[in-house]
Parts: sequence; C-alpha cells; structure tokens
Amino acid sequence: MRTLEYIEKKDQAYRRVLVCMLLGSIVTFAVLYAPQPLLNFFSKRYGVSPATASASISLPTLALAASLLFIPFLSRRIGRKRIMGISLFATSILAIISAFCNNFGFFLVVRLLEGISVSGFPAIAIAYLNEEISPMSIGGTMGAYVAGTAVGGFVGRVAILPLTDWFSWQIAFFVLGFICFLCSMYFWFKLPRSRNFQAKKMPFSEYMKALVTGFRDKRLFLLYSMGFLVMGSYIMLFNYIGYPLTESPYHLSQTVLGFLFVVNLIGTWSSTMFGKLADHHSRQKLMGISCVIFALGALLTLIPNLWIKILGIAVFAFGFFAAHTTVSGWVGVVAPANRKATASSLYLLFYYLGSSVIGWAGGFIWIDFHWLGLVCAICLFMIICYGISFVSSERGNGC
Repeated sequence: MRTLEYIEKKDQAYRRVLVCMLLGSIVTFAVLYAPQPLLNFFSKRYGVSPATASASISLPTLALAASLLFIPFLSRRIGRKRIMGISLFATSILAIISAFCNNFGFFLVVRLLEGISVSGFPAIAIAYLNEEISPMSIGGTMGAYVAGTAVGGFVGRVAILPLTDWFSWQIAFFVLGFICFLCSMYFWFKLPRSRNFQAKKMPFSEYMKALVTGFRDKRLFLLYSMGFLVMGSYIMLFNYIGYPLTESPYHLSQTVLGFLFVVNLIGTWSSTMFGKLADHHSRQKLMGISCVIFALGALLTLIPNLWIKILGIAVFAFGFFAAHTTVSGWVGVVAPANRKATASSLYLLFYYLGSSVIGWAGGFIWIDFHWLGLVCAICLFMIICYGISFVSSERGNGC
C-alpha cells in the first residue's frame, strides 16, 4: 500500500500551494463575478430587465454547475494540476474576447463559455487540497482557499467599475483578462505536482455510477442543499443591491458602487477564522452562528441610512464566507476517501445552481416586492439552512 506524502505547514510547498490557490481563485472568481456591479448599467445601456441583465451571472454559473459533473472525470485521466491550469488559461482568454463584444447577446454567449472554462478550477481545487494537505491542517487551508475566492470576487468587481467610468466596460474586461493571464502563468509553473493522486483511465459508466451514489448519499445531500441556499442568497443580494443604491436618494456612481464590494474582503477574515474553528468545534454550531450573522446583515440593509446599509453588507459577507467555509469543509470530512472529488463536485454543482437559480429569480422578487421582499427571502433561506444543518447533525454529520 502506497504511503501518502502530505504537505505540512512547515514545508515550503505549503506556501506555494496557498499562493497558487489564491491566484487561481482571483482568475476564476474575478472573471465570473466581474459583471455583477454592472447589472444596472447593462439594464440602462442595452434596455434589458434586471432579470435579463443578471443572466450575465446566472448563465455562466449554470454552465459552471453543469460542467462540474464532467470535470472530475477528465481530471482522473489527465491530472488535477493540468485541468486547473487549462481552466485558468481558457478563462483568461475568454475574458479578453469578451472585451470585443458590442452586442449584449454576444456578450452572454461568451459568458456562457466562460462558465464552462472556469469550472476546471473550483471542481478540482478542493479535491486537490484534501488529497495533498495534511488532514491536521485542512480546515485552515480550506479557509485560506475560500478567502481567495473573496479576494477574487473583490478584484473583479472593484477593478471593473473605475475602468468602466474612465474608459469603457470593454477596456475594463480586456485589462482584467490580461492580468488573469499573467496569474495563470504563475499558477502553471509554481503549483506543486500531485503526490497522492495518479492519473488513470476510468470507464464513464463507472464514473456515472459514482455520481449517482453521491446523489443518493443522504448525509451529503443535506450538505449540498445548504450550499445551494447559502450561495443563492449571497448572489441574490449582490446582484440587485446596485439598483436601489444608484437610484434616489443615494444616486451612487458606478465607481463608488464598486468600492462597496470592498466589504467582501471581510470574507478573507471570516473564512480563515471559521476554517480554523472547524478543526476544533462542531460544524453544526458554527453553521448556526453563520446563518444568524448572514440574516442579520441582510436585515441591516433595510435601514435607510447609507452607512448602516454598508455595515449590513459587510456583516452579510462575513456570514456568507463563514457559512461556505464551514459547509465545504464539512463535505470533505464526511465524504469517503475514494469519493472526495465526486462529493466536492456535487457540492459545487448545488452551490452554483443556487447562484444561478436563486440569483436569477431574485430579479422577479425585486420587481414585484422590492428590497423588502429580497431580504425576507434571504432570511427564510437562512432559517431553512439552519434547520438542515440541525437535521444533518442528528444524522451523524455534526463533526
């Protein structure tokens, strides 16, 4: 039996893994969420509804979710690192191509392709970390990975808006794509090779059987459902917060609106904190705390004062990244050793389906019930999420 060679915190390779995961997250999530603060801009520029404008987020996340079913199968054949590297390069190139879209429909087509290209990184990153990092350090490492997703989302959202104000949204996407290409090159040359994984051919029928088994695992299905609700609620708030804040009485410019997304950087703190706490405390209790913080942040955005709204957005982001870190690490612990990659992919499938479905549906809630309706929906989802975490703990998942 082959001895596993884990990367320990004291190893130099450990830091390289963290840096590469950070850069990979920046490429993936900067490109994926860059249009989010521009949704109200697209509505005015191209005369489309909020729900249609949000398709620039929901379409790529839907394509991402679907692709997650097949990426692990490919990674088994050609390797973890290679799949992630190809994903990052393809995503960067498509971001540059999107800069030449003068038609919103064509832009949505490119965004759909970006959803497929970005899938290679998040589908494999969690499995790579679970396979290569010492189990004694995986909670903290997962927290660092999720923190990278916060930085990536921040870079994409904040970098796009000033460049859009100063030049155009096309130039903004070109600059973003070029920076992402440079990050992809560093990732390709510096990420340590897999020590505990060997590429091997696997019949597609056998792989599909493993997926079906993963769907039928009730313990894991409960965790997948929490990911669906957590991500959907997060995207719903951030998709539509720009609409009330650019209207009366706030009238925020695109640049100022973009800097509001700085609050997402608080996720680097909460994800790291809750990742470390998960190594020593019950994940069910941590999930309950996260849901309360999540809902409290949403409720604070109902207060008309702009500064309290910003505080609410910050609290909301803190709760989201705490919840995501807790649940994603929970999946890695509960999943059997031979199905960790499959379980990670199924979790992310539900996670991004939540982003796509709930994020898109939020447009209709906004039109019919305004901001109060959105906040009520988020609070309801958090109540359901806490209930699921309690049931999951009762089934023996509360590790």
